[in-house]
Amino acid sequence: MNLSAVITDNITEILVKIIEFTQARQKVLTQNINNVHRVGFIPRDLPVDEFSQLMSNAIDEHIRKQRLILRDTEHIKFGTNGSFEVQPISDETARNILAESRDQYLEMQINKLLENSLNQRIATQLLMQKQGMM
Repeated sequence: MNLSAVITDNITEILVKIIEFTQARQKVLTQNINNVHRVGFIPRDLPVDEFSQLMSNAIDEHIRKQRLILRDTEHIKFGTNGSFEVQPISDETARNILAESRDQYLEMQINKLLENSLNQRIATQLLMQKQGMM
């Protein structure tokens, strides 16, 4: 589904970005689980704190000036027509846990997937409500 096509205002655009980010993160976390047995595998994640701060700044700007400004960061770049690209980063905490215990590592990845799924579900429900689809 082309989520960019549903953008009608600033808040809708923020919700769409959250949904797109969580979709991309789900793929990265799933790869972390699928590659757990691969020799030399280095777990990755998306820069969640960086994205969160970026969205927080955008919301603050929207509240103050009724406009949305999405600024590029080190790992997140915005393109034309509402597109954006996010670069996965090495997850050193997960890497250290994997070296100690594969079971704990898998539990960590599953918990991240659950949290990510909840974030995606909330953003999707808010977007549907905003678009009058509920």
